[in-house]
Amino acid sequence: MTFCLDTVIISPENDKPIKNAVVLLHGYGGDGKDISMLTHNWRRFLKNTVFLCPNGHENCDINPIGYQWFDLSKDDDEYVLKKSLEAENILKKFLYEIKNKYQLSSNQIVLSGFSQGCMMSINVGVTSDEQFNCIVGFSGKIINKTNLETRIKNKGKILLIHGDEDDIVSSNYLLEAKDFFQRNKFDIQTNLIKNCGHHIPIEASSLALNFIKKNLEK
Repeated sequence: MTFCLDTVIISPENDKPIKNAVVLLHGYGGDGKDISMLTHNWRRFLKNTVFLCPNGHENCDINPIGYQWFDLSKDDDEYVLKKSLEAENILKKFLYEIKNKYQLSSNQIVLSGFSQGCMMSINVGVTSDEQFNCIVGFSGKIINKTNLETRIKNKGKILLIHGDEDDIVSSNYLLEAKDFFQRNKFDIQTNLIKNCGHHIPIEASSLALNFIKKNLEK
């Protein structure tokens, strides 16, 4: 079976049976290979997990060899929301394909992403009919809080991590997301990494791994 998105797939070592999946969504201008670097350490501790790192469905205007989940060339909130909703539908189809191929339920799947990929993980996670195991986001934000609040369908566990020196996506968005999810009665955890810009340091990777491992083992 082929997926609707070109995908880097990292299977469990030693042909161990697949009991869980972690979906990793790259940032603006990145690709599945970039974000798959996280799995080098994670797969040693998540032994029955397949990691799926898809490329965005659109080529990125600012980086023609990279991809995007939605276009950021226009400073227009309604346009950005429209494009993000299109990406959301594609990702929901992709997740259905994963469940079908590996015979997994939503609660066996973790959604994670960096920057624009974090934004999409949040949107897809909380608006899906079935609750995913958990959501882990790095250096992202809620795309449109007013829109998202009207579409919440489940309230799974969320971990958001951000660098305090992020000059691409301000760490203020972490505080806004925390407030949003607390007001809407989510189980939300946040971590602000000191002296960190717009990337995923070892500390953030370790925090995310521990959170995922704990939730998959329940």
